[in-house]
Amino acid sequence: MTRLVPEMERLPHALYRAEQVRRLDAIAIQEEGTTGLDLMNRAGGFAYRVLRERWPQARRILVLAGVGNNGGDGYVVARLARAEGLSVRVLQLAGVERLRGDAATSCAAYRAAGGEPAPYRELPRDADLIVDALLGTGLERPLEGLWAQAVSAVNALSSPVLAIDVPSGLHSDTGRLMGVAVRASATVSFIGLKLGLLVGAGPDCCGALHFTALDIPARVYSGEPPSARRIDWNQQTSSLRPRARTLHKGDCGHLLVVGGALGMSGAVRLAGEAALRAGAGLVTLATHPANATWLNLSRPELMVAGVERAEDLAPLIERADVAAIGPGLGRADWGRGLWASLRALNMPLVLDADALNLLAEEPRSRADWILTPHPGEAARLLGLSPAEVEQDRPLAIAELQRRYGGVVVLKGAGTLIRDGSHRPPAVCSDGNPGMATAGSGDVLTGVIGALRGQGLEAEEAASVGVCLHAAAGDRAARGGERGLIASDIIDALRAVANGIGLT
Repeated sequence: MTRLVPEMERLPHALYRAEQVRRLDAIAIQEEGTTGLDLMNRAGGFAYRVLRERWPQARRILVLAGVGNNGGDGYVVARLARAEGLSVRVLQLAGVERLRGDAATSCAAYRAAGGEPAPYRELPRDADLIVDALLGTGLERPLEGLWAQAVSAVNALSSPVLAIDVPSGLHSDTGRLMGVAVRASATVSFIGLKLGLLVGAGPDCCGALHFTALDIPARVYSGEPPSARRIDWNQQTSSLRPRARTLHKGDCGHLLVVGGALGMSGAVRLAGEAALRAGAGLVTLATHPANATWLNLSRPELMVAGVERAEDLAPLIERADVAAIGPGLGRADWGRGLWASLRALNMPLVLDADALNLLAEEPRSRADWILTPHPGEAARLLGLSPAEVEQDRPLAIAELQRRYGGVVVLKGAGTLIRDGSHRPPAVCSDGNPGMATAGSGDVLTGVIGALRGQGLEAEEAASVGVCLHAAAGDRAARGGERGLIASDIIDALRAVANGIGLT
């Protein structure tokens, strides 16, 4: 399987909120000698080029147009398609008479070319392709009435959909579903790549992403710092520098992984093996004594120590450089006792799973740890529901970092990384749905712990670790997403970390 969304490699790394993009648009018009209509024609032209490149056989084009500039972009697409001899229908929601400014001008140009929009009543079923030009970035309330009906009708058809700027019904800042949203096959985004396309429900709704700055000069962006950063393995791989020929295992870090209560030994084993594959020099698993005699039988490179009580950890801590706590730890007396002795440990920490759940019961803040919650664990840390976390993932991670300090990795589609600096949060655009499998988070814990032990600072270890884990997941998914297991990700780590066979 090829890279899941090859277009991602051509996308910018700066991510913006809708209000910022509107300011950039205004600056381009006011200071750069362009006009709103010029930008609309460029946007519609780019959308049409993507349409023809992705669906060259499509002959019957259906454009759903709203009353804002998004609808105006749709009229440009319709005019260009008609000029090339394609069969084009434009269905207008809320009435042509409500069009204003550049959108009205664009509609008039379509009519002058011989086209005629019709009011939307129902969706024809014979379109080869649907262009979603209903709503842009200004949506702040759930869709209802005719708008919700139109979006639901689009989703009920099997025709591919090209969304203009943002799929209608998707919040462009948070990726939140505003009641219902178009499930596009591809989305074209303009001027600034919107944060909501990569977080929340964005990856589900957008399909393949395409971007153009509409020829706006780089100087226009200089006064508008991005609200987030897109990161990927292509960008992060440079952090893994070539190894010195005189390197020995002690230079590569000794990671202590604490977890594996009765019945949960797999989690600590996955974390430990992933750490080795990510380059850790030494890995010790501190686990329940019942697991210790057999846990490394098929992976003898792992050192295993049975710990009955907190005091048994002392000699292991003395030899370690970093501790990863939580995989399979449990919340029974054994896990709670270990957590009580480890939470104030004076060494770099990576917390996952039940270490996070126990932290939620007695919150504290530290500057030097890395927290890796999934939405359920984040919800417990914040006293919210998982659904509330997913409604605004950028806000959730900001609050997690404020309360608990350190570096926070909010896992999920569009994993977010945030530290306590003024640097905008990072969003990983690698990864695939096959990674939604038991043990995937334990693998990530081991990877981040290994990188921390190899000398990367906390934020860098988190960012590189997330992207390495995601890229390994993409490599593993070459055999198919369905049925992918965490061990498949581990198997791919070594090749990805060494840049072998990535194309």
